[in-house]
Amino acid sequence: MTTTVARDEAPAPRRTAPADRPTVSFELFPPRDEAGADRLVATIRALEAARPDFVSVTYGASGRTRQTTRRLVAQILNTTALTPIAHLTCVDASRAETVAIIEEFLDEGVRSFLALRGDPPAGVTDWQPHPDGLHTAADLVTLLREVEAARCAHSQAQVVRGLVKPLSVAVAAFPRGNHATGGTRANDVAALLAKQQAGADFAITQVFWDAPSYLALVGEARAAGVTIPIIPGILPATDPARLVRVGRLTGVTPPEQLLARLAAHEDATTRHSAGVRATADLVNAVLDGGAPGIHIYTFNQHRAALDLLDLTHLGGAFAPRTEPKDLA
Repeated sequence: MTTTVARDEAPAPRRTAPADRPTVSFELFPPRDEAGADRLVATIRALEAARPDFVSVTYGASGRTRQTTRRLVAQILNTTALTPIAHLTCVDASRAETVAIIEEFLDEGVRSFLALRGDPPAGVTDWQPHPDGLHTAADLVTLLREVEAARCAHSQAQVVRGLVKPLSVAVAAFPRGNHATGGTRANDVAALLAKQQAGADFAITQVFWDAPSYLALVGEARAAGVTIPIIPGILPATDPARLVRVGRLTGVTPPEQLLARLAAHEDATTRHSAGVRATADLVNAVLDGGAPGIHIYTFNQHRAALDLLDLTHLGGAFAPRTEPKDLA
């Protein structure tokens, strides 16, 4: 069954100059097996055609995917035109271990990081921070800047490379507060300001389901002195089961109205289209509210992400579509 988006229902294209267009980026994670690796190669090629500004690569809790993350980032650097951002956590590691990991990534040619504190190992109830480790994402931002400065102090070649490709550090933001730490939005705004003061360049938010949550976070952050761009993290709402799982992990429960809207479609194709359209409404609302772009959580799948870009006229990045496409 094929479902076509009616022209009179499609949102108007955003006709902006290339330099002013909203940024588009995707999140990927290291494959868990060979089959997943094959699927990811196809996904990367499909997403590359959208000409995103960057792709981020996740780093498992306690750094458990350290080697696979490095390999995936190196693969993206060496075989594609994409700019990868490597996630990096500091929980459960000493300062010396974290420095070594940073050096490994820099030696691979990585120039962009998403600095995260990270979560303690799952199921561990009496976990304590590493006695010689970092305690906050702001500490990790500071360390990244210190490692880069030390490398430049010892090598004029590193200085030149740093000038040509400056080190970029992103951080996380939480429109609904950080569920992992029990923090509120006010706590997150304070943490975001500390990350900015440590040298963070921009932030990417955790998933959320309503534009007011994102816009309120930005408003409170600006009032507190946060000036860095805050990019909304968007999860295409095409898979109800995934939305529920993500809600359990993040503490950000998907709205019952959204789940009911998806459940009303027994056919997978029409459910997919309904989910993309609902997500497009969210994207348009945050962009209209001033968001600098969108960061799409792909779960290593490209179809929903690219359909979302088409429906919001962000597909192909520099050449927004003027005609809606079939979402089958």
